[in-house]
Amino acid sequence: MPAVAMLALIVSGAAQAATLSEAEATFLDQLVTASAVLEQRCAGYEVDGSGSVQLGARLLGSPDAAMAIIDAYAAAIKAHDGESYDPGKFRPEVAEAARQTFKRVRTDLIRNPKRACADHGETGVAGGLLRRY
Repeated sequence: MPAVAMLALIVSGAAQAATLSEAEATFLDQLVTASAVLEQRCAGYEVDGSGSVQLGARLLGSPDAAMAIIDAYAAAIKAHDGESYDPGKFRPEVAEAARQTFKRVRTDLIRNPKRACADHGETGVAGGLLRRY
């Protein structure tokens, strides 16, 4: 049993040591910002799913790489909410970066909703993650 515990610590430490590439961090930041705009129900914005994958593909080099970050973010949300998720898609570094970005953007949206919704919403539109309705 102690060997299993030691192995779990080693694997956990290796997973925590993983970092996001600059492109992954950029895409995740934009993805999380757009989701915060939607979560706060900023008027006039909706998700642009194909635009999200296109942006991710441009930044990361392929649609598959974009979907991997999107799936990792979805797994992080489910894990945070206590829902079942695919552990193969969960990446601790994505969960931590997403948590930090979401907290920062949500705080901005709560403190000054009108300005922040416009600023963050338009950033999402410019990136292709959101569209106006």
